[in-house]
Formats: sequence, C-alpha cells, structure tokens
Amino acid sequence: MKALIIGSGIAGPSAAMALQQAGIDSVVYEAHASGADGVGVFLTLGSNGIDALRVIGADAPAVAAGFPTPAIDMVSTTGKALGTVHTSRPDGDIASRTLKRADLYRAVRDEALRRGIRIEQGKRLVDAQDTGDGVRAVFADGSEEFGDLLIGCDGLHSTVRKLIDPAAAAPAYSGLIGLGGYTRGVPVDSQVGSYRMVFGKRAFFGYVPAPDGEVWWFANLPHRDEPARGELEGVGAEQWRSRLVELFAEDTGPAAELVRASQEITSASPMHAMVDLPAWHRGRMIVIGDAAHAPSPTSGQGASLSVEDAVELARALRDLPTIEGAFTAYDALRRPRVERIVKQAARVNNNKAAGPVGRVLRDLVMPVLLPRLANGEQSRRTYGHHIDWTTPMAAAEGVGTARN
Repeated sequence: MKALIIGSGIAGPSAAMALQQAGIDSVVYEAHASGADGVGVFLTLGSNGIDALRVIGADAPAVAAGFPTPAIDMVSTTGKALGTVHTSRPDGDIASRTLKRADLYRAVRDEALRRGIRIEQGKRLVDAQDTGDGVRAVFADGSEEFGDLLIGCDGLHSTVRKLIDPAAAAPAYSGLIGLGGYTRGVPVDSQVGSYRMVFGKRAFFGYVPAPDGEVWWFANLPHRDEPARGELEGVGAEQWRSRLVELFAEDTGPAAELVRASQEITSASPMHAMVDLPAWHRGRMIVIGDAAHAPSPTSGQGASLSVEDAVELARALRDLPTIEGAFTAYDALRRPRVERIVKQAARVNNNKAAGPVGRVLRDLVMPVLLPRLANGEQSRRTYGHHIDWTTPMAAAEGVGTARN
C-alpha cells in the first residue's frame, strides 16, 4: 500500500511516520518550495499531543524544542483571579509544552526525513481522482503521482477537502484577529512556564515567561467583519504596537508595557475554525488535522489533535481490510472527540469579545464554573487522552478503542 500525503506541516510528517510504523509506505507533497521555518508565532503542544508523538517514537525533538507550560491563570481586566486551567496529563507524567510553531514543524519534518520518508517540496495539488483501484494526484507543475489512497493534511484552506466535497463550507471566521510578539527587559509576576491570560476590557491578552528571560505574548482583537485578503498584511508592526498599547491601556497588568517594549511583533491574521464538516472522506481520499476540524487557536489543541489523527488513521489502515472501512472506523472514533474540543474553543472565543454586560457575568460565573469544567472530567478527557497502538481497531467499534 502507498499513501500520497498532501501537506508537510504537522499532520503530514506525523502521518507518514505513523504509517511507516504500521508498515505502509507514503510520500509527502508540500506546496511551498521551502520549509515552514520562521512561519507563525508559538503554540502549545498538549500532553495528549506529546503522548501521541511518543506512540510513534517521535516526541523527543518536539519536547526538546519547547518548555513546560502546565497551567494557565485566567484574570479579568481589573486583575481579579478567574481561575486556573491545568493543561497537562492528570497523572503528571507528561507536561504540555510551548514552542515556536516553526520549531515544531522542523522537529516533525526532520524526524520524518531521518527515518527515510520522502518529502517533495514545490508540489501544489490542483486535482485528484479516485480511479477505483487507486488515486491519481495532479500537481501545478504538471506532474502526476499514483497511490492507493490520498490523505489531505493541507490545513485550514485545504484543496483536498474541496475535492472530497465541493460544497463544503469555508472555514468560519471567529470575529477575532490574532498576533503576537517577544519582549525582553520587562518584569512580570508570573513564574517561568506559567501562562497568564487577561480578559481585557477591549481585547484579550496572554503571556508566558520563557526560561531564557524572554516573555512570549499574544493578543486577540475583536474585529466584527472578516478582513479582506491582504488587508492585514498592509498594517506594519509599529501600527500594531500603537494600537495594542491603546487597547490594553486600561487593563491591570503588564500587557501594554510588554507590547510597547517588544523587540518583535509578528504579522496579524484572522482567526478561523473548521466546525461540523460533514464529509471527512470519500472513496480513497480523506482529510485529517486542520483540514478536517481546525479548532480556534483558543483551544491550544490544533497541533495535538493533528498528531492524534495521524496515529489513529495509521492504526485503522493497519488493522482493517479495506481503505473505506478504515476511513469509516477512523471517522467514528475521532469525530466525537474533536468536535467537542472545537465547540468548546468557540465558546471561549465568545467570552474574549464580550460586551459590558457579558464581562460582568463572565467575571462572576467563571470563578465558580472554571474549576469544575476545566480541571475535572473535561480536562482529563482532553489532556489525558492516550492511544493504545497495540489494540487492534475493529470496523464497528472505533469508539472506545482509545482511552479518553
């Protein structure tokens, strides 16, 4: 069996390594001519994502590239404590880690290359057909490739998703713009690796001190209408600096000062989510990761769910006799989990852009509800998720073959 994998972000190389462990050959095709070095700001790889990489023996490079961030303190615009969210496996065996997105890309890509997996750059997919006994992929450079199945790991604006279902809805705009930066020389009252997130009066702000003394920060700004293509790219770092300092001027805490003194402010982008996609697969083609179910960055689970997807799909293809049967079992196993996390993140986004009345209600209710919702069964199911690679996946028993 040979799989054609479209996209070499996080899901693509992870899928290739998992398939290799399952005895299935694959080739990864990436649209861009070079790697993703320098792309994006930073992210959290949850303990469940690290655990999924550990299942395929690929966790060490990603872990080495980041630093532990086991908890998030939530505060209001006045500095009132709203509660703490624990973001690591309940047994304490694995702590979630924060790392630069480009470093995670590099870690999984380089590990895949080290294992002899072929990654071809500059191969933008433009079409694919299920031939009945295989898949024919057509690329923008005029070349064609043939395989037994095609896996779309091509992200939020997936080409493969449209090939599976031309009527699939576009990713949903969250009403927020995201950007971030890095600051030195500004003291903060948080410990190394301890996130603090502020529901500001006019925007949302989060920051975490890194081990080397640098403070990593991000901001989410309410923006009712989705920006037109190219609109945000025209706004420079100094314009964002002035705007953000103004937005956070009335909030208790170091947000305004961190922005003012920042050595680097990244480009801004609209925040989207892919929710309730009806068709993840058709025939011999399937989408996984952000191409199928991108959660808002608020979830802190985008990368982790992509790795989980990769491992579970490989397990299904290893254990079930037909490709379509494997896709069906995989869908049954994954959909309840990822849709719960995607919808939960959407609810948090609504709180980020709350109006005056909503802010008062949020600040009253969150200290009561957060300990139960974020640190109880819900947290255990998210961060404590473990994939049992040794357990065969049954066609009609996808749900329940992984420990939630």
